[in-house]
Amino acid sequence: MIILASDHAGFLLKEEIKKFFNKENIIAIDVGCYSREQLDDYPDFAKAGNVKVLEDSRNVGIYICGTGIGMSIVANRNPGIRAALCFNENFASLARMHNDANVLCLPGRFMSARKAIKIVKVFLTTDFEGGRHARRIKKY
Repeated sequence: MIILASDHAGFLLKEEIKKFFNKENIIAIDVGCYSREQLDDYPDFAKAGNVKVLEDSRNVGIYICGTGIGMSIVANRNPGIRAALCFNENFASLARMHNDANVLCLPGRFMSARKAIKIVKVFLTTDFEGGRHARRIKKY
């Protein structure tokens, strides 16, 4: 399952990703936020996303805040989460292949929906390579 989370600064980008998912018949769970109003704090949504991602090892998250930094910091405070802030498709591919990232973080204020969707596609379709990378992940 794909878990979506954003604060108010990531809300519009999250909604664009949801439109893409709907068009492609991809099911996702949205844990908030649900408007552009600044009545929320990104840690609350990253934590809610983490709970859902950790319910099943096949789950992945897409978290969006203004820069993506806040969400990635909060997400990575949980030892079961491997969140990666990605600005291009190469980073997304390597985050999955080498780090077995289970959360993609995006900068809502610094990325177009078109670019974000390209990154999301790569993140969702790239597999973990295992091998030497698995050995390294066990050291986390």
